[in-house]
Amino acid sequence: MTMPTAWAATPLTPDPDEARRELIRELTGADYAAARPTWLDRAAQGFWDWIAGIRFGGAEGAPAAALLVALLLVVALVVVVFAVYGRPRLDRRSAAVGRVFGADDDRDADSLRAAARAAADRGDHSTAVAESFRALTRALVDRGAITTSPGTTANGVGDRAGRVFPDRATELRGVARIFDEVRYLGRPGSDADYRAVAELDRALTVDRSSGGSAGDDAREGVAS
Repeated sequence: MTMPTAWAATPLTPDPDEARRELIRELTGADYAAARPTWLDRAAQGFWDWIAGIRFGGAEGAPAAALLVALLLVVALVVVVFAVYGRPRLDRRSAAVGRVFGADDDRDADSLRAAARAAADRGDHSTAVAESFRALTRALVDRGAITTSPGTTANGVGDRAGRVFPDRATELRGVARIFDEVRYLGRPGSDADYRAVAELDRALTVDRSSGGSAGDDAREGVAS
């Protein structure tokens, strides 16, 4: 029995050109096109490969990525808070960081007292309190009763002066607290606050020079 002529003419093994054409037709067919990864597939695979390669501290992979994301969220939250609310205001527990003098404040005690009186006369008792306490501090420093540094706080002045004038220690701590509350906590100063600081300033001057009746002299000095 003889094979059909067409079957006999078709080679069982295609030549290279024919094989290449058949392969191209196969790879460009619908089935292969549907199975080929899309750009989204490649992007997702690249992302998960990046996640797997992350190392943060002792963790790696997904746990490390979670820690990194949490850290970035915290940093972003802090940035937003600062952008919206600005620097946090000092509260009562942090009032002690308030300095008595500014960096360039080199006025003497008399100049500070004059500034305090002028502020009180125009009704600015908050400024009067601050300037009067600075005058008290400057007078103690100029007389060598205490020493201060650029970062000295009102509480520091009160504690140091209280050791020099133990009978006035409670008053010194009180006026230091008034200074902090008015200067750094936003409490409005009053005429009574100003007079308390100014009278103590006068009293300490009298105590130091003569040891006399400081309280009476102080009140007379402020009243005048």
